[in-house]
Amino acid sequence: MTTDLHGKIALVTGSTSGIGLGIARILASVGVDIALNGFGDAEAIDALCEDISATNGVRVIHDGADMSKPDEIESMMKRVAGDFGTVDILVNNAGIQHVAPIESFPPEKWDAIIAINLSSSFHTTRFALEDMRKKGWGRIINMASAHALVASPHKSAYAAAKHGLAGLTKTTALETAQDGITANAICPGYVLTPLVENQIPDIAKIRGITEEQVISDVMLLNQPTKRFVKIEEIADLALFLCSDGAASMNGMCISVDGGWTAQ
Repeated sequence: MTTDLHGKIALVTGSTSGIGLGIARILASVGVDIALNGFGDAEAIDALCEDISATNGVRVIHDGADMSKPDEIESMMKRVAGDFGTVDILVNNAGIQHVAPIESFPPEKWDAIIAINLSSSFHTTRFALEDMRKKGWGRIINMASAHALVASPHKSAYAAAKHGLAGLTKTTALETAQDGITANAICPGYVLTPLVENQIPDIAKIRGITEEQVISDVMLLNQPTKRFVKIEEIADLALFLCSDGAASMNGMCISVDGGWTAQ
């Protein structure tokens, strides 16, 4: 990779743990200033910011904006611009999950999943694009899922949101194709993040099986490698998408799923 990313500014939503944190860490390792976003213990988040900053010699801040609320998203974008400068790399990673059959799926859970997993990416993107266009450079990475390409039972809201995110990615890519900006979606299979771990007991209850069976017979059933995708694999791809080598990769939904969607 030939791109010098030192001094660029990245906002990674949902980045106090899991995939988002992995992406934030790898971007910081090449000199990118980082704005973290997400919930968690305040002292632990402060320590996390200090660790990433000290380890990599970059500036790191945290904003706890609720990604279901457009006004808080706007305030976060303005704060990042005020503290660091405008966002060069936008990673839309925030997400939540709920599993239930459609007829018993709580409407409030549907609304929350659509807001956080889909609408938040629209809002961050609309706030970031003007300045990316002015600079003539930008990278937008939307964290989709294998569920942006295929569906699973009991995940109506999640599949709908991730399919929508794939469409938003493609539209963004087309609208910005001549502006030095790329927009791509990464579509992981199952990664053992807190979001996934929290699903295991719920799926076990719904299906009347053990948690071990959830992992082997549900989560990894259609993942031919029979292992969870590693966070580092997703982070490495995100870094590549920020490079000059990926300048013509635009509007793509890139599967990192051990062969799940090849079937």
